[in-house]
Amino acid sequence: MGKRNVTEAQQVLVLWDIDRTLLYVGDIDRQVYREAFAEVVGRPAEHLPTRGTGVTMPLAIRAVLMDNGVTEEDVPDLLPQMVELVPQRLAAHSDNLREHGVLMPGAVLALSSVHDRPDYVPTVVTGNLKPNALLKLAAFNLGGYVDAEIGGFASDDHHRPALVAIAQKRAQAKYGTIFTRSNTVIIGDSLEDVRTGLEGGSTVIGIASGKTTAAKLTAAGADVVLDSLEDVEQLLEAISTLTREPH
Repeated sequence: MGKRNVTEAQQVLVLWDIDRTLLYVGDIDRQVYREAFAEVVGRPAEHLPTRGTGVTMPLAIRAVLMDNGVTEEDVPDLLPQMVELVPQRLAAHSDNLREHGVLMPGAVLALSSVHDRPDYVPTVVTGNLKPNALLKLAAFNLGGYVDAEIGGFASDDHHRPALVAIAQKRAQAKYGTIFTRSNTVIIGDSLEDVRTGLEGGSTVIGIASGKTTAAKLTAAGADVVLDSLEDVEQLLEAISTLTREPH
């Protein structure tokens, strides 16, 4: 994605979540955790992460280790081994991503509509490690709709709210605009997406396409909540409204 010829006042940073917002890969992530755990620890994992929480992969991996009887003192050694292995195992499942994963309703049109706006700078803020995020986007041919170079990933920080500032700084360096809460929007489906925006410095559009209801997203503090991405005009209006009002 090239640099856009727009003025600083016009630019809006749009931070897309990936899982259950744009696409859903079913149990493939959990299978990857299962395989990585067995390889690193040497026995099967009996307990796997809860689906759809939105926590970053390093925290999910830490939970897998602790929930399956790995001692606290062994976690610092085993955690980075699993973090390194998980992208490799997901890459081995690339065909499964395409065969068993699904695009969320309206995702492609929503992505393309945001991307086509010259004043919007779309990227991702996700709990995925960067290699995993890129693999998922590529499996569904979505990579061209976002500038992944400026995104925030679990590879950058396991604390998800910190990823907003990381993306804002990268976007500023590339596009020349100072991005703050007033011109940044995160779009996601989970309570963790809402927390990421509220604590990280972004307005939030909740999408009730995952395991979290619209009511819960609203109660958690999302600025706008939509049932899905299917009504593109509604989505674009929400982005516009949130970024033309002071926050």
